[in-house]
Amino acid sequence: MEKKKVLVIDDSNTIRRSAEIFLKQGGHEVMLAEDGFDALAKVSDAQPDLIFCDILMPRLDGYQTCAIIKRNERFASTPVVMLSSKDGVFDKARGRMVGSQEYLTKPFTKDQLLKAVQQFGSADGGNA
Repeated sequence: MEKKKVLVIDDSNTIRRSAEIFLKQGGHEVMLAEDGFDALAKVSDAQPDLIFCDILMPRLDGYQTCAIIKRNERFASTPVVMLSSKDGVFDKARGRMVGSQEYLTKPFTKDQLLKAVQQFGSADGGNA
């Protein structure tokens, strides 16, 4: 499996750390952001292959963050996977409306995380 550059956006230190550990064990390069504003700066610098984005965050929530990323032509095709502690139909639908590819319920497992990277991380054919 090829190495991906993955950005994890979550205001929970615990979630960021466990995602980082799981992804690094899967051989991927990981960047962390603790909120939407932090993430937006990192997205343009790092140009990740895939973004995991928490929904409930202060200042800029996951839907807003995803919508802003998708509005930028350079990142419109970058897959975004929403992370939420709620497994709601409404949340999934709203995530799709702002352009997210998938939805993972927290706490996620290492397998779920790595499967999502495998599934969505190569959507652009690796044009980085």
